[in-house]
Amino acid sequence: MSTRELHWFKSSFSSSEGDDCVETATTPATIHVRDSKNAEGPQVTLSLAAWSSFVAPLSMAQ
Repeated sequence: MSTRELHWFKSSFSSSEGDDCVETATTPATIHVRDSKNAEGPQVTLSLAAWSSFVAPLSMAQ
């Protein structure tokens, strides 16, 4: 699947002005992350295990 075919979601923590937006998209095996201001620019693709390790500390901080 091409990243152009993914359904991207804006982070709920992004500002309403659209200045600081992070978007994610998922497949059954991966999480894709990009800056919405530069949708055609660099993207990070993570395994589900790597994504879980990344967000686990963030969920504890709230």
